[in-house]
Amino acid sequence: AALLTLPRSRGAATYAQTLQNIPETQVTTLDNGLRVASEESSQPTCTVGVWIGVGSRHENEKNNGAGYFLEHLAFKGTKKRPGTAFEKEVESMGAHLSGYTSREQTAYYIKALSKDMPKVVELLGDIVQNCALEESEIEKERGVILQELKELDSNLTDVTFDYLHATAYQGTPLARTVEGTTENIKHMTRADLASYVDTYFKAPRMVLAAAGGISHKELVDAAKQHFSGVPFAYKEDAVPALPCCRFTGSEIRARDDGLPFAHIALAVEGPGWADPDNIVLNVANAIMGRYDRTFGGGKNQSSRLATLAVEHNLCHSFQTFNTSYSDTGLFGFHFVCDRLSVDDMMFCAQGEWMRLCTSTTESEVKRAKNYLRNAMVAQLDGTTPVCENIGSHLLKYGRRIPLEEWDARIAAVDARMVREVCSKYIYDKCPAIAAVGPIEQLLDYNRLRSSMYWIRF
Repeated sequence: AALLTLPRSRGAATYAQTLQNIPETQVTTLDNGLRVASEESSQPTCTVGVWIGVGSRHENEKNNGAGYFLEHLAFKGTKKRPGTAFEKEVESMGAHLSGYTSREQTAYYIKALSKDMPKVVELLGDIVQNCALEESEIEKERGVILQELKELDSNLTDVTFDYLHATAYQGTPLARTVEGTTENIKHMTRADLASYVDTYFKAPRMVLAAAGGISHKELVDAAKQHFSGVPFAYKEDAVPALPCCRFTGSEIRARDDGLPFAHIALAVEGPGWADPDNIVLNVANAIMGRYDRTFGGGKNQSSRLATLAVEHNLCHSFQTFNTSYSDTGLFGFHFVCDRLSVDDMMFCAQGEWMRLCTSTTESEVKRAKNYLRNAMVAQLDGTTPVCENIGSHLLKYGRRIPLEEWDARIAAVDARMVREVCSKYIYDKCPAIAAVGPIEQLLDYNRLRSSMYWIRF
């Protein structure tokens, strides 16, 4: 009997223990401004990566796509290690390479056995400082990227979100895509890529992050050995300031009646990364929920909008999003539906927004907070997501915010806060709208704008 009760008593304290027992994130700043951060654990593997505070937002009209192009070339060899030698060295460790480029960040990371951490740091330092940028590889990857751009055009969800940025931040760097234009990729030169690296790959913009079975002291020693050559951006060699991006309430419509479904996104301007309102808006998004026809539960969904979608066959799927940048953001929803359901789905979605502003209940907030807590803990399962969490947090916030602090912020949210913050960002605001596909039924912008408030007597 005692053995049977043991798992239950242990399980009741699991969440609290998780918050208390997460290892401390240790941070060391090198002389050249590079930050080295790590979380030690008993894992037999480790993930080590370089997070750099540069993305497509820092590009101009001519070199848009340079960061994405560099991502393709990062693991194609360095000046010290030609392409084949680099690949053999990685394969001999059984390591996994990956990277990504976003609008404000670039990352290159490697997952390997913990004992190979010094070699991984050496490889990353070589990639950042000595990327070969061989003409033959540039031409090869140019063809690969052009093919990817063609494939991206068939992903209507991505196309819709690119259009949403284009209309919300028109005339500013955030309006451009991460991948760049076909014309830019065709004419991108080695000199353009080298100039991009020389301008932005500075030590104070970088974080060397690691998670797993590693020692912070050994990580710092390896970083001093292999990253000391990364230049420091002195005042006379300062990088350009982050371009200002102003939100504009407007729309882009790409009507194509030959497509089977309509993809529609609507967003208002949200806060930047560091704004405390983000937690409240994430709770609001959890209340609104998400839905896909593959979900179980039918009309017995916790999300009111999902229940309406099932009962009235409004859409194939919908999702909410809160995309934040340094000084601005996009808070909204995206849905995919049949051509004859566009008006009804938009009416219900905007009505749910108004309900968040005016009549959110405590029971809904409690459920949403539990959902956020679960997602918060689940996303740190493994060395790679932990490493990414460390690197991105140091770039966004200047420190890694511990789970205990996130939990306290979530716990402080109540229904009144949700109503007030949603009213601040949603109620009577001009939205940005992007729509692709058979969208004849999508109402005029002024009609949609008039649904951003309720007339009450």
